[in-house]
Amino acid sequence: MDLLRELEWRELVYDKTEGLGDALAAGPITGYIGFDPTASSLHVGSLLPILLLARLQRAGHHSIALVGGGTGLIGDPSGKTQERALLTPDQVDENVDGIRAQLARFLDFDTPGNPARLINNADWLRPYELIPFLRDVGKHFTVNYMTAKESVKRRLEGDEGLSFTEFSYMLLMAYDFVVLFDRFGCSLQMGGSDQWGNITAGMDLIRKLRGARAYGLVAPLVTTTAGVKFGKTEAGTIWLDPHRTSPFHFYQFWLNTDDRDVVKYLKFFTFLDRDRIEQLARDTAAAPERREAQRTLARAVTAMVHGEEQVARAERAAAVLFSDGLSHANVEDVLMVFADAPSSDVSLPPDGLPLVELLAAVKLASSKSEATRLVKSGGVYVNNVRAGDERARITREDAIGGAVILLRKGRRDQHLVRIAPA
Repeated sequence: MDLLRELEWRELVYDKTEGLGDALAAGPITGYIGFDPTASSLHVGSLLPILLLARLQRAGHHSIALVGGGTGLIGDPSGKTQERALLTPDQVDENVDGIRAQLARFLDFDTPGNPARLINNADWLRPYELIPFLRDVGKHFTVNYMTAKESVKRRLEGDEGLSFTEFSYMLLMAYDFVVLFDRFGCSLQMGGSDQWGNITAGMDLIRKLRGARAYGLVAPLVTTTAGVKFGKTEAGTIWLDPHRTSPFHFYQFWLNTDDRDVVKYLKFFTFLDRDRIEQLARDTAAAPERREAQRTLARAVTAMVHGEEQVARAERAAAVLFSDGLSHANVEDVLMVFADAPSSDVSLPPDGLPLVELLAAVKLASSKSEATRLVKSGGVYVNNVRAGDERARITREDAIGGAVILLRKGRRDQHLVRIAPA
């Protein structure tokens, strides 16, 4: 299957320019995608464009990941209802460094013959003075042309309007395409469907300045069948950085994929072939309760982002989460599973603390009398085991690995107690 046909089968082509298929078939071409450094980590919404670049490279074409050290100082208005907060140059540079390290997990920058490239548009945008830029680039775009673009039109129709700063973003992106065309022969830009206006602006500028043809391809913006914004949970954004989103919670995010979305996500976010994905689709239809497709998706994406070892840890930690007791659990696994739970550092005297006193101290109960009532009613669990005696004392021997205790009230309210060293 050639690259374009595979992308179409994977439902990754929302729109494309005429002639792209012939250009891809004629020989290796160079394509790029830009990544906006609004944070020091990319998130799961960034995976689809990252994997587009990886698929391009695996098909024998040349991939460029462009990080926006220049455009990041402006902010992309596409898909936004209001203006972004401006970042300082130091913040942008720090974010670029974080993104660069993450991209190296997906793109091969060292393969002989066809290494991917990582480029920062700060190299040419930050030194460019305003008057020369307006003469060299701005003169080729009419305001009518720019306001007709969907990303601009929506903002102009909204209550917030559009500042001249963000209005200029399209010109900067178009110039990026010209620079990459000149330096690397790059003739293809890819991205999400919200970038179509910016991409076609770059194609038009190449035509006007260089008399050459360039191409564009955009993928659909990822949504969930349930109408929830992809990559968002009650706990917030799902990041690729393990310090922002633990590998366990990352794995669980994919494992919890709706049956209606899982086959689409297998196409989008894995390199599994057509036969394997179609088999998983049949398995889901026949036995959805087994969640084989979700487990395969979670394993594949977590392995790509965090490595096989973290997949094993996440699955082991999941077993911990649903076990009846945690006495033999690994402390690190418990800390990873309950990283987002409220926690307290507590010093235990040699003879321990009364359970009801500990519950009140960490605010799982408003008072010792309420804690007593909760224990008597069977609503308190210590390390996933129901507490049956309101007179019980909690000692260091009760702690998992002598270091942590998990308290739970009812089904959902959990609190992690870290025991201070003796």
